[in-house]
Amino acid sequence: MKQKTIKHPFSLSGKGLHSGKFVTITCQPAKENEGIRFQRTDLEGQPIIEALASNVGETNRGTFINNHGAEVKTIEHLMAALASFGIYNILIQADGEEVPILTGSSQPFVDAIAAVGVAELNAEQPVFQPAETITYTLEDGAEIQICPADKLSIEVLVDYKTKVLGQQRACLNNINDFQKEIAPCRTFCFLHEIFPLIQLGLIKGGDVENAIVYVEKDICEEEKQAICRFFGKENIAVSENGVLNTCKLFFDNEVARHKLLDVLGDITLIGRPLVGKIFAKYPGHTINTQFAKLLLAKMAE
Repeated sequence: MKQKTIKHPFSLSGKGLHSGKFVTITCQPAKENEGIRFQRTDLEGQPIIEALASNVGETNRGTFINNHGAEVKTIEHLMAALASFGIYNILIQADGEEVPILTGSSQPFVDAIAAVGVAELNAEQPVFQPAETITYTLEDGAEIQICPADKLSIEVLVDYKTKVLGQQRACLNNINDFQKEIAPCRTFCFLHEIFPLIQLGLIKGGDVENAIVYVEKDICEEEKQAICRFFGKENIAVSENGVLNTCKLFFDNEVARHKLLDVLGDITLIGRPLVGKIFAKYPGHTINTQFAKLLLAKMAE
């Protein structure tokens, strides 16, 4: 398998999910062995940050990477799209601190890459194929495990202990199915989480049309009106399946599929394709990126 990059540059613009600031990213073709790199073109010296687990900083509702004070936030949806095409050499120039949220999924990035095309480079693409099972667990019961296999597959289990969601599973047995089965799946939250997030100064670029909002707990009228004002909506209502009427589900298990998307995006921070059978129980950006760091350490042995 040869290393890959994009054939031509492309740009995408939009608001960052947490900052709410308008940002443009421009993806440039790269040479072999350059890896996936982000560049902050708005900062002095235009610093470059390698997209590696060792550079992960904060993981609160997104994966952030940083290097010597330069930071790029919420990179996971773009990273997953790159992995689905086998692209591990690319320069992503950003004129702000956060990758735009766009539809809350990988779909816009997949569409943009497909439009410009993928180019093969001369060098062989190294992969990481563990010869033994590797497991990482957290005290809250979350766990990620990879077992030896001859191709990448990912299975995800989520359970938020809520009636509206219940327990969900999602599987990806072939990376070529990502773009159809996983890429469109959007980020999500619970309605009762939105008001505290607003108070914390987060989700400034969020929109109830690019995220699935589940209603598990009642909120008071004051909070409801504050949420309506924040998102510029006159009113919000709950559909029969417990989702706000601002969007319709693409899949019944869209939450699990999106968490699988995040797992793929975060493990791409090992800098090369991963070959093995992954099972992720209750994944999140913290355990995903810690697992990626563990894999990096294993690769260095």
